Amino acid sequence: MGVGSYVTNMDGQGLRIGIVQARFNPDVCSGLLSACLAELKQLGVEDDDILHVTVPGALEIPLALRKMAETMQFDALVAIGAVIRGETYHFELVSNEAGAGITRVGLDFAIPIANAVLTTENDAQAEERMQVKGADAARVAVEMANLAIALDDLAETSRLIEE
Repeated sequence: MGVGSYVTNMDGQGLRIGIVQARFNPDVCSGLLSACLAELKQLGVEDDDILHVTVPGALEIPLALRKMAETMQFDALVAIGAVIRGETYHFELVSNEAGAGITRVGLDFAIPIANAVLTTENDAQAEERMQVKGADAARVAVEMANLAIALDDLAETSRLIEE
């Protein structure tokens, strides 16, 4: 018997995607969002299947993601933000805590979350990365949503066979 293999599915048709965007560093976050939305559209996700909300900054993203996850209305979520190094330790605190919170929500609710919260040394690095990272977040959300659905279907099929 051979090894089973899942074929990556990048079809976004019918998927519901929630996006939480920080308003801090607005130019970069708007660029991330624009790239993400354009890529979601390319992947077949309909505008009516996307809910976009904003929060003040990166530290508020995990709570909004959690509230979205609690609704069980989404196949995947996307976190959009930009934490740009300043002259204090605050950069490390914000980037570490936001990242940990995003990961925790995904694991607690078993929902894919594409983390597009940039952490850069300066504005130029953030601007350079925003288009690529925004589009990448859309691809991650669609790919992981489809994988999670396939694995849930596999688990359900296994339960039916056992009964």
